[in-house]
Amino acid sequence: MQTILGANGIIGEGLARELRKNYTPHIKLVGRNPQKVDPNDELFRADLMDSESVVKALENTDIAYLTVGLPYDSQIWLRDWVIVMQNVINACRKNHCKLVYFDNTYAYPQDSKIQTENTPLTSNGEKGKGKKLAAELLLKAIANKEIEAVICRAPEFYGSGITKGLTNSLIFENLKKGKEPKVFLKDNVLRTLIFTPDASKAMALIGNTAAAFGETWHLPCDDNRLTYKQFIAEIEHQLGRQVKYKVLPWLVLKIGSFFDKNLKETQELLPRYAIDNIFESSKFKTTFPDFKVTTYAEGIKIIINDYKIK
Repeated sequence: MQTILGANGIIGEGLARELRKNYTPHIKLVGRNPQKVDPNDELFRADLMDSESVVKALENTDIAYLTVGLPYDSQIWLRDWVIVMQNVINACRKNHCKLVYFDNTYAYPQDSKIQTENTPLTSNGEKGKGKKLAAELLLKAIANKEIEAVICRAPEFYGSGITKGLTNSLIFENLKKGKEPKVFLKDNVLRTLIFTPDASKAMALIGNTAAAFGETWHLPCDDNRLTYKQFIAEIEHQLGRQVKYKVLPWLVLKIGSFFDKNLKETQELLPRYAIDNIFESSKFKTTFPDFKVTTYAEGIKIIINDYKIK
């Protein structure tokens, strides 16, 4: 049995499909209100903040995947990520199952240095601190041989379906609504984005590779990184028309944060949109050379078709 904790986000759904397609017919989806991805999925209602609930959720599980998302609120992340992680570690230990943790880059420093698996977790943001505490808990459990586990880390998402991320919400969602796309701070710095199906497929592959455990892995991204100016130029090429967009400066975003909670919660990430963001995934690509990474042109085409953008 392979169990997904927090199964109905875009990563969890993609993971469920990939696991069933290539690895196992025995899949359990866990959440407050889990929904089947496949008719044969097993469902289990659980609150990851409740330790006993997590223990029961992982009964008869060989590999657990932690893909849950918490409400986008700094205080919740700082308070609750450690609790969730400790509960999951305890449940994995009691049920003798492996853990695959899907993490993001919030805990990384807000600078333009190349991000590798050895990049220190030194973010000063509240969300970054919350993710750092959770990652450190798991790394300690791995080092102490409490459980077998692996960390899979990914940068900002882009993709079709219910993908959440600034690129999706500011560019593709606006195009879908016939509105003008927006870009934070600068359109001439390099971005590293991961196509959501690639993240799910890569995590399933790592989770079912025994030798991958005990380490941190950067999930694979297209190395031909684009600036947002180039990204939108590719959208223009595929649509066969001009796409006008607006670059939002610091002052506008700061003023907007007083009136928009989501924008307020995004403030700690803004420094990354003023500099090159180079997330490096050569370790994965060297270890799994047959894995097909979606190019930005391919990903953009899939999203345009899915969103029916004209």
